This record gives sequence, structure tokens and C-alpha cells, in this order.
Amino acid sequence: MNKTTIINIWTDGACSGNPGPGGWGVLIKFNNSEKKLSGSEKNTTNNRMEMLAVINALKFVEIQSSINLFTDSKYVKDGITKWIHGWKKNNWRNSQKKEVKNKDLWIELDTLSQKHRINWIWVKGHSGNIENDIADELATQAIETI
Repeated sequence: MNKTTIINIWTDGACSGNPGPGGWGVLIKFNNSEKKLSGSEKNTTNNRMEMLAVINALKFVEIQSSINLFTDSKYVKDGITKWIHGWKKNNWRNSQKKEVKNKDLWIELDTLSQKHRINWIWVKGHSGNIENDIADELATQAIETI
């Protein structure tokens, strides 16, 4: 990868029960290459898995890049593009004055996302988007390894 490469990333998280065992999956395409990443946790939530997919994808991209990031999680997309500004201004408190859920991951995602130029794109899950389906399959398979 180099600075002029446009990187396309699809992410997904899955949970068997919520909370319960969870997995995350990532498909990264760049320079006619692709990389698949996945991981799991024994006791987690779907939203944490969605966030960990994005976090691990961005950790993989080590140099400042232009990224099209596709997610089927409105929680992640809206959180990082809309809600986070108010949370940071209010010392990580939501509109009900309660601490933001998954604050640890939001802080990490915020830091990582500032390294790149990211175009956040929401895609409908389970709708025939091949790359999103691959990310979903990676996340689901990761649960089975627990």
C-alpha cells in the first residue's frame, strides 16, 4: 500500500446471543490484492464486534490512506460521523448524561480514524453485497472458533 492507493474495506460483527460469543470479520481490497481478517471474544455484544471489525481494519492500514469503509452498522457509521462530536464535547456523556457505551472502543476508533481520509458508507446487511457477505461469513466463522 502507498499513500495514493484507495483502500476499500468491508467490516461486519456478529454475536450468538447479545451478549454472548461474538466475532468480527474484515475484507480489505487494495492494488488488486485482498486481505481477510477476523477475531472473536467469548462474552461480548454485537455492537462491540462491529466496532472491533473497523478498529482492526484500520490498525491493518499502517500508513495514512484514503479509505472507502463499508459497514452495515448504523451504530458505527452514525457514532463516528455524527454522535462522537457531542460525546467528546460532553466528556463522553450521552444526551441522558450517562457514560457512552463502549467508550473505550469509541476513543480507539476516533484516534485511528483521524489518521486517514475515510469515506464512511452504510450498506444493507444480508442484501447480496458480495463483499459484505464475505465479512459477515468471516465474523460468523470466528464465533465457531471459540
